[in-house]
Amino acid sequence: MATSKTIITCAVTGAGAYTERMKAVPVTPAQIAAECLAAAGAGAAVCHIHVRDLETGGTSMELAHYREVVRLIRESGSDLVLNLTTGVGARYIPSREDPLIGGPGSTLTSPEIRVQHVVELKPEIFSLDIATMNFGGHAVLNTPDHLRVMAVAGRAVGAKPELEVFDVGQIDLARRLIAEGVIDSPPFFQICLGVVGGAPATSQALFALRQFLPEDAHWGGFGLSAACFPMVAQCVLLGGHVRVGLEDNLYLSQGVLAPGNAALVERAVTIVELLGGQIASPAEARAILGLTQTKERAGVVLV
Repeated sequence: MATSKTIITCAVTGAGAYTERMKAVPVTPAQIAAECLAAAGAGAAVCHIHVRDLETGGTSMELAHYREVVRLIRESGSDLVLNLTTGVGARYIPSREDPLIGGPGSTLTSPEIRVQHVVELKPEIFSLDIATMNFGGHAVLNTPDHLRVMAVAGRAVGAKPELEVFDVGQIDLARRLIAEGVIDSPPFFQICLGVVGGAPATSQALFALRQFLPEDAHWGGFGLSAACFPMVAQCVLLGGHVRVGLEDNLYLSQGVLAPGNAALVERAVTIVELLGGQIASPAEARAILGLTQTKERAGVVLV
């Protein structure tokens, strides 16, 4: 479903290992919230949010960290649309001694735990990875039953799933869940390109995956690393929304690290506008995606 304005999502911090190159990537809840607000100031309507371990900088599922990030953003007065991940908790690395037992680095847990912060904090959007696949050097497991549990739990609190798909078969599974009534129409898809194990970040792959989406679907897409900005342009040209951010790409150009998420958003804004597009505000993004910002989500205490 093509729209007149382009929604920019900023993925401010991911779940990958923290390295020396990632000094601009936020780690603490205060840093993550500040990066979200900076991205919003640069033109992002939506921020996709992970949290990180405060000691190692690595992946975390700590509910208190999510609470603090959401509180800081909501109390700032920003009308930014929040998109909380449920991707963490799917990683599986079989141990050498017994492949049935997860080895070091595995995070696999129940869908109820993976979605608990969504249930409590009630974001307008939550990501739902429609993917059981190799993901770089490990596997991620998202069985249909686990997806059903998370989708139903999110819908119960009024959150819309962002269906993250990495290849054609995952779109087919998403369509089956929509047909079952587990996911409401019109759906919102995010086409994720360039992950080792998924579809490559090429124009051909983007066009092919776009062809398999339901006709009424809203969709966006992104490419990892050097494909980030070329995929911004390709998504706009095909009528989709776009995603940038330090979760996906650390660089403004070859060898030049981005100083923060806002710089990546500013570059995306420039590309969209040079191609004749217009940037959607948070209010316009809500209208496009059919979201409802309740008083509770806005941080106002309900009485």
